[in-house]
Amino acid sequence: MKILVFGATGSQQFNVIGEANKKGAEVIAATSSEKSFEKLSQAGATPALANLSDADKMLEITKGVDAIAFMIPVSLPNPVDGLTYSKNVIDAAKANNVGKIVWNTSGWLESQKIGSPVDDVKLDVRAYLINSGLDYVIIEPTIYMENMMGAFCAPFITNMKKIAYPTPEAMPIGWIASRDVSAFVVEAIYNKHLKADAFKISGLENLKGNDLAEQFSKGAGEEIAYYPQKPQEFGDIMKPFVGEAGALSVAAYYESLQNAAEYPPKFNVHMNEILDKLPVKMTSLRDWAADHKDFFFRDNI
Repeated sequence: MKILVFGATGSQQFNVIGEANKKGAEVIAATSSEKSFEKLSQAGATPALANLSDADKMLEITKGVDAIAFMIPVSLPNPVDGLTYSKNVIDAAKANNVGKIVWNTSGWLESQKIGSPVDDVKLDVRAYLINSGLDYVIIEPTIYMENMMGAFCAPFITNMKKIAYPTPEAMPIGWIASRDVSAFVVEAIYNKHLKADAFKISGLENLKGNDLAEQFSKGAGEEIAYYPQKPQEFGDIMKPFVGEAGALSVAAYYESLQNAAEYPPKFNVHMNEILDKLPVKMTSLRDWAADHKDFFFRDNI
């Protein structure tokens, strides 16, 4: 099995390499920068220099590939480019008779367009993929535990012993580990019965803010509190990473949650049914915090 992975230099898709290696797959990892070659090689992949905007290059690197683990780059200056990039990959896959595309959507898809370019373009990508005639599986993960390692959260944990996140304390979330999502992607590739399927996945714990802090505290061995971050504060921290327009869009979404009569679901109560089809050993928040405590509290090493 030869698997081509997109987005493997980032935390959301990096672990696809290791999970695919466990199955004995040959992994090709596409990257737009030669600086990532060493990281990808050490992880067990063969790096391929390619830019998603280059349709001819997509045709080249998809030759001889059995499956593609795909993801749209998270922070595109122009989110609409995500559709163009996706078309380049899907068209190349079809031309080269790739067996299956498994798309990690980086979040649950909306039921309809909501006026957010980042979210709306994914619905266009989904339609294009479904109509392509290719076998596909869409993996829609909820919020990543690795988000807590981001610049908007990690310094608060390290310096103030607080988990800062812009969701209300009362809003429950089924946090999921990146490695688990990658395992779902690989299981979907190998499951021959899945040819036109989509799964909304979450962790197995539906945690409100204080519950999150409690489980994190138990894993990290530190007393951590939950800090419901102000959306504006969150947006200001995010500007250097996603640009002003992206930060405003994200902040506006979290602002809408502050006085919501009903919170959007971030937990799938039917995960056991999904696990029957895609057997993955799930990571608890407590175990994840224990595994990553040295990242947050280096002075305790």
